[in-house]
Amino acid sequence: MSNVKPRRRYDSTHRQESARRRRLAILDAAERRFLSHGYASTTIAAIAQEAGVSAELIYKAYGGKGGMVKAIYDRRLAGAGPVPAYQRSDEMREQHTDPKAILHEWGLLTAEVAATLTPIRLLLRSAATTDADMAAVLEQTEKERLDRMRHHAEFLAERGYLRPHMGVDEATDVLWVCSSTELYELLVIQRGWSPPMFAQFITDFMSTGLLRPNSRG
Repeated sequence: MSNVKPRRRYDSTHRQESARRRRLAILDAAERRFLSHGYASTTIAAIAQEAGVSAELIYKAYGGKGGMVKAIYDRRLAGAGPVPAYQRSDEMREQHTDPKAILHEWGLLTAEVAATLTPIRLLLRSAATTDADMAAVLEQTEKERLDRMRHHAEFLAERGYLRPHMGVDEATDVLWVCSSTELYELLVIQRGWSPPMFAQFITDFMSTGLLRPNSRG
């Protein structure tokens, strides 16, 4: 019998959790700095100091400021709940057969996501005018949003919910407008609408613009 103790299996759980907390600290610090100081005036060094990490770690994790903004955008796109908004949306639409109920839930999710995502979208839009990296991120995120709206439009078409003679392209455009930064900015930020008012407006707009007359109630 050998007296040599067996080698203990390496447990990486603690290390992974520490890495996750560092990434969150970086994104939290970056978001605060970007929104308070602007994209151009914010440096990697300032973010690193606030997050309590090295600049090298930030470059390794995100590649630079553009990568951090995209990561912040993706995090805000998930909405406020523990389950990402896009996942909740897809699960919900499979559970409902009433198109009015589906669009009502989409209106609520649109308002929920826009509340935290719009400041990042506005940051992107402003910085993209002078920064090539941000212009690329803006183009990518807008393409992703358009693809997502087409995903919804195709679902409505397959279910037979769209009004007569409306194609997927037109339905995509209606949904694209409803999820735009500009609409939320005008009604909520500039005109002071509450999130529930905005959600109801989006629901009514989509119902009128998309659904067959006998489906609108």
